[in-house]
Amino acid sequence: MDKFSTSFKGYNKNEVNDFVSLCIKRVEGMLNDLKAKDLEIENIKNELAKYKDMEEALNRAILLAEDSSSQMRKMAKDESERIINEAKRNASRIVNEALLDAEKTQMENAQLKRNIITFKRRIKSVLENQLEMVDDIDHLDI
Repeated sequence: MDKFSTSFKGYNKNEVNDFVSLCIKRVEGMLNDLKAKDLEIENIKNELAKYKDMEEALNRAILLAEDSSSQMRKMAKDESERIINEAKRNASRIVNEALLDAEKTQMENAQLKRNIITFKRRIKSVLENQLEMVDDIDHLDI
């Protein structure tokens, strides 16, 4: 935590103002980071929806190929099982990665919120100390 130099009238206003400006910039940075993480989560969700749509399209294409002929049906069935398994593996992997990313983002979000709370408490403590010092000026014998 920064220390401020004092003068007859209390802390140096420029130092305090600089510190408050720095604090504001940090909080704004944290808020921008949260917004970016929220956007990243939304993009990942949209990407996941695209993969699910692709899986459904593949399933429809396989069903049409099975109706063509018994020979084609057998080949299409074998191919569809391979594609479906691969799609499921990919979908599971994508879902797992998205869930891990979302969980990581949520944890980072929670950490940022805790940091903001701690930061607020520190600022409040500094301001309360300042107010106590102002109140103590009245008790000085000058």
